Amino acid sequence: MASTDKNSVIVELYDLTLTERKDDRFGRVVTTKSMNENDLINIAVSRRTDLNPASLRASMELLKDIAKEQIANGASVAFGLGYFNMAVNGVFIGDNDHWDSSKHSLSVRVTPTADLRTAVNAAVVDVRGMAEIGTVINSVTDVTSGEVNTRLTPGGGVNLVGSKIRIAGDNPANGIILTNQATSEATVIALNAILTNDPSKVSFVVPATLPKGDYKLSITTQFTSPSTLLKDPRTCTFDYILNV
Repeated sequence: MASTDKNSVIVELYDLTLTERKDDRFGRVVTTKSMNENDLINIAVSRRTDLNPASLRASMELLKDIAKEQIANGASVAFGLGYFNMAVNGVFIGDNDHWDSSKHSLSVRVTPTADLRTAVNAAVVDVRGMAEIGTVINSVTDVTSGEVNTRLTPGGGVNLVGSKIRIAGDNPANGIILTNQATSEATVIALNAILTNDPSKVSFVVPATLPKGDYKLSITTQFTSPSTLLKDPRTCTFDYILNV
């Protein structure tokens, strides 16, 4: 049974530097928490005590495997909160060109269901005003593919653009971390792999041995201005999941 509580989100405002108006702002939804499948299962069990966590988890894994298999075989699959189907990337030359993995690739397109769109559009929005000035990652560009906010290429370069993202200070927690969402394993980017380290741009090389998977990127730093460091480091986690 779905919760009857009203959905709500908090939006904070940031300077929109791409326009001529100095008072233009863009909004960003504040991520209040990060949840995984176990968290969802625990909530379901708390609402329906007759449900078994192990059975729910096993059922979810079985359905995921079947959906993955069918999508990879060219099916269009309605699963959970989205519709999934494959797309082709790359250009073919002539009517009889062949598949070339160096030029062509497959990707997955996901379209939210009507139920999800309705729930999102019905959420109450609390605009909290200008965000506290802190470390913010606005975009992550994979240099190898040119893709923005979607991909990381092992052994390739990455450009981060944001505010106060320079890695500075002597706290051992400072640095860039890539966290695998399936295993929770954290990969720390070596200092000698960081090529640019400026307040608004940081560039680094992805480890060539980074396993395939979905990752969250986070920066931890004590930087706040060229002449000032924070006593304690702060961490900014990028909103998008990045695929390797």
